[in-house]
Amino acid sequence: MESEVRVSANAQKENTPVKRFRSGPISATIWENTTTDKEGEVRSFYSISLDRAYKDAQDNWQHANSYRVGDLPRAKLVLEKAYEWLALEN
Repeated sequence: MESEVRVSANAQKENTPVKRFRSGPISATIWENTTTDKEGEVRSFYSISLDRAYKDAQDNWQHANSYRVGDLPRAKLVLEKAYEWLALEN
């Protein structure tokens, strides 16, 4: 899903998430990315990353991009929310 918009100077300096949706250990994060088109105009587009958080044996938080069967309903939910936000906000 891509949506083109003009990029502000602040958006070019930082690469922080635009929005994050979380359900338990599963999260979908929306990122704004920039590119320069053939005419030299800077444009932005959005991408979504899907992540599963878990604690390792030493009780430290880790992140993975693989999912168990039980994670799939939560993954579906956060992806639908991310898509909804992009469709309604842009």
